[in-house]
Amino acid sequence: MPRLLSIVAVALTLAFAGTAVQAQGHPTRLVVGVPPGGPLDNLARALAEQLRMSLNEPVLVENKPGASTRLAIDAVKNARADGKTILIGSTPPFVLFPMTYSRLTYDVDRDFVPLAHLAYIPMVLSTGAQQPFRTLPEYVTWLRQHTDQGGIGLTNLGGTLHFSILSLAKEAGLPLSAVSYRGGAPLVTDLIGGHIPAAADALAAHLELHRTGKVRILAVAGPQRVRWLPDVPTFKESGYKGFDHANASYAAFVPAGTPKDVTAKLEQAVLAAMKTPAVRDQLERMGLDATGLPGAEVQRVMQSERSFWRPVVAASGFKSED
Repeated sequence: MPRLLSIVAVALTLAFAGTAVQAQGHPTRLVVGVPPGGPLDNLARALAEQLRMSLNEPVLVENKPGASTRLAIDAVKNARADGKTILIGSTPPFVLFPMTYSRLTYDVDRDFVPLAHLAYIPMVLSTGAQQPFRTLPEYVTWLRQHTDQGGIGLTNLGGTLHFSILSLAKEAGLPLSAVSYRGGAPLVTDLIGGHIPAAADALAAHLELHRTGKVRILAVAGPQRVRWLPDVPTFKESGYKGFDHANASYAAFVPAGTPKDVTAKLEQAVLAAMKTPAVRDQLERMGLDATGLPGAEVQRVMQSERSFWRPVVAASGFKSED
């Protein structure tokens, strides 16, 4: 009997040890709400490579596209708050969606903790190379003569670009309308093919196409020109302010309830990764403005953007479909 008890004890010890090792080796997931291949996905993969080395554990990128990134947001919200699940996403769903959706399954401030500010996303207005206008003022003049061509393509409604288009339409007195596409690829295809006269999107999606002459970037959003396009003016320089706040941010979030020491460790690891030449070079090639700032900066940016966009969204009357 003692021998049998000894065997059972050893077996239980090995079982618990195996479970502990398995739990310890559970990979960290970077969840993104977009398909593979785009700027956000590439950023997440560059981060994952650095975090594998600094954390000395597996780090995987998990793509959960759909519902304007809300599937990914929900997945992270419902994950265990153990530091093993990190959302890599843009800030508009946290800033604008609470203003446009009547029902959301997440609460921005209650369900998430900002981990790090990763990059600013310059936004641009582009046209196909075959179009007759080469500047924003020329585009506006052309629109006044072609009032039935006021569609501007973009990849989702209810974001900063959508409301910037509405602001520009009001400011310039133009019949502009946002035309939503299911992703950047079909939007670019129609832009190059001349099926839509203009598109508003992240610089990262159009930079190489501009360099190769397939599209022409007319103006950049924000308060200043971007270093990748020193000869392309801002909207304000071209005479219009409608896109001053169109730029967004990429940031990292963890579920609320994640232990503070775990959050601090992850924040330190992410900020260190953002300083590496490998990550910064990757973002530079994509036309993203790398930052690598603490989570407190994410909160500051979102609060500032909420204050700006709340009256704009309210005046538009726009509501997103549930």
